[in-house]
Amino acid sequence: MLSDELMRRVLDWEARERDPELLGELRALLAPGHEDELFDAFYRSLSFGTAGIRGVMGVGTNRMNVHVVAQAMQGLADWVNANAEPGKCPRVALCRDTRNNSERFERVAAEVFAANGIEVLMYPRVEPVPTLSFAIPRLGCSAGVMVTSSHNPRQYNGCKVFASDGCQISGEVAEEVATAIGRIDVLDGPRRLPFEDCLAQGLVSWIDDSVLDDFLACVHALHVPGSIDPARPPRVVYTPLNGTGLELVRRSLASIGVSDVSVVPEQVEPDGDFTTCPYPNPEFREALELALSLADELHPDLVVATDPDADRLGSAVLHDGRYVLLTGDEVGILLMDWMARTRAEAGDDLSRKVAVSSIVSSDMLDDVAREHGFQLRRTLTGFKNIGGQIAVLERQGGAERWLMGYEESYGYLPGPYVRDKDGVTALTLLVEMAGWYAKGGLDLVEAMDVLYERHGFHLNRTLNLQYPGAEGATLMASKMRALREGAPRDIAGRGVTRTVDYLHPQPLPQLGGPGDDRSQTLPASDVLEWRLDDGCKVMVRPSGTEPKLKCYLFGIAGSRDESTRALDELEAATRQLLGA
Repeated sequence: MLSDELMRRVLDWEARERDPELLGELRALLAPGHEDELFDAFYRSLSFGTAGIRGVMGVGTNRMNVHVVAQAMQGLADWVNANAEPGKCPRVALCRDTRNNSERFERVAAEVFAANGIEVLMYPRVEPVPTLSFAIPRLGCSAGVMVTSSHNPRQYNGCKVFASDGCQISGEVAEEVATAIGRIDVLDGPRRLPFEDCLAQGLVSWIDDSVLDDFLACVHALHVPGSIDPARPPRVVYTPLNGTGLELVRRSLASIGVSDVSVVPEQVEPDGDFTTCPYPNPEFREALELALSLADELHPDLVVATDPDADRLGSAVLHDGRYVLLTGDEVGILLMDWMARTRAEAGDDLSRKVAVSSIVSSDMLDDVAREHGFQLRRTLTGFKNIGGQIAVLERQGGAERWLMGYEESYGYLPGPYVRDKDGVTALTLLVEMAGWYAKGGLDLVEAMDVLYERHGFHLNRTLNLQYPGAEGATLMASKMRALREGAPRDIAGRGVTRTVDYLHPQPLPQLGGPGDDRSQTLPASDVLEWRLDDGCKVMVRPSGTEPKLKCYLFGIAGSRDESTRALDELEAATRQLLGA
C-alpha cells in the first residue's frame, strides 16, 4: 500500500512533467500491478556522495533522469560559485562514456553550469575517466563531472564528481553539495540555458586534443626502455566493451612498440545497451567471453579488457595452451613488484617510494613492500582515498615519491598525473610487463607463481550478496548490526584473534619507509574485519554503489590447493553467518 504522502509526490511529478518519455513511463507505473516499481522509483531521492550520484535510469526521485541530474548539478554549481575566487569566473570540465543517455545528461550538466555563470569545458567525444581526472587541474577547473556508471549493468548511469586536483571529492564537500541539492526543487529548481545558446555565447567550449596528447606523454614517461623485444612484442586481443578505451589504448600501445592488437569486432562501437555483455564488468569472466573466443582463434599472448569508462582493467594470460584470468590482486601485486624492480634498476631510492592500496586488498603486499623497502599505506576502499594520498605526498615532499596505487576491484593508479582509476595506463604497463617477463622466459602466470612461492599463496575471493529494492538497504543495515552485536568467536573452525570495526577511528596503516606523518586516521566506515588464528581473514561491508554486501575472504597457505580449500571453508561459513 502506497502512503498518501508518496502518492502526493507522484501525482505532483505527473502534473509538472513535460518530458513525453518520462511522462509515459510514469503513467505506466501508475497502472494497477506496478505498485512495487512505483514505490521504488519515488520512496527516496538518489543520494549524493563522494562518487556523485548513480542509479537505475527512469522516472522518479530514486532514478537517474534529466531532472535528477539537473538538480544535482545545480547543487554542485551552487557549491562551486560559493567557493570561487572573488572576481574570477570558475570553470568545470565535463566528460562522458557511451551509456544510454550519457550525452543527454552531459548536456544537461553543461546547461546548468552555464546558466549559473560557470565556464564549461567538454571533450568533444567520449573519453575515459582518467583523461578527465588529468584535465581538471591542467585546465584550472574548480570541479569536473564524468557522466558514467562505470562497470554497472546497462540500466544504470551516473554523474561522478571530481575536485580541482582531479581526485574524487571529499566527504566534507559531498555533504555540502548534498545539502545544497536538498534545497532545490527537483523539477523546477535548476537554472538551465539551452545547450545551443551555451555554445553560441561561448559559455561552453571543447577541450583540445592536445590534452589527450599530454596525457599519453605522461603514460609513455613510465615506459621502461628495453622492456620489450622488438623482434617479438606481445600480441594482444583487446575489448573496450563498447566503451571509451579504444582510441587511447591503441595509441598508447603503439607508443611502446605493440601494434599487433586485435579488437573484438562486436565490442568496438559504442553501444549503451551493451548487447553482447549486459554487465560490462571486467572483474567477471562473462565480460571477457567474446575476447576469449577471439583469442582461441588468434592465440595472442594476452587478453585485456577495459570497462565502459576505461577505469578498470581485466586480463587473461596464455599459459600452457589455455587462457588464465588474473585477479585484481594478482595484477596489482605483479605491477607493484615489477615497478619496484625496474625503478630500483633505474637507480631510484625505493626507501623514499610510497605505494598505496586498500584495506581489502591482498596481505601479500606487506611482504612485497618489505622485500623492496618501499612504504605501503592502506586506505579505505575507493580511489578518493587512494588517489588522495598523492595530495598527502605533495605536502610531505613531492608526488614523485608515488610508486603506484591499486585496489582488488581491478582498479590501478600507476602515475600521479591522474588521481582516479586509470585503465589506460595500467593496460599499457601490463602489456609492457608481459614483454619484460617474456624476455626471461616467463609468462605472467608463471611470474605470479614465483611470487606465491616466495611469499605464500595469498588467495582472495569476493562474495557479492545482492539485496535489491527498497527493503535491501534496511536488510543490509540489520545484517551489519547483527554482526556487531553477535560478533563471531570463530569462523570455519578458525579462532578469531582480532576484530576491527572501522566505524570506530583507526590509524591509517603504514608499513616501512620514513616516518612521515603517522597521525593520519581512517574515516569512520561501515566495515568489519575478523583476523583468524591461521592468518586467514574475513571482511564485510555494504557496497557504496550497488545494493549488495561485499564479503572479502583471504586465504593463506603453503600451496594453492590448501589456500583454495581455506577459501571454500571461509565462503561456506560466511554465507551461513549472513544467512545467504
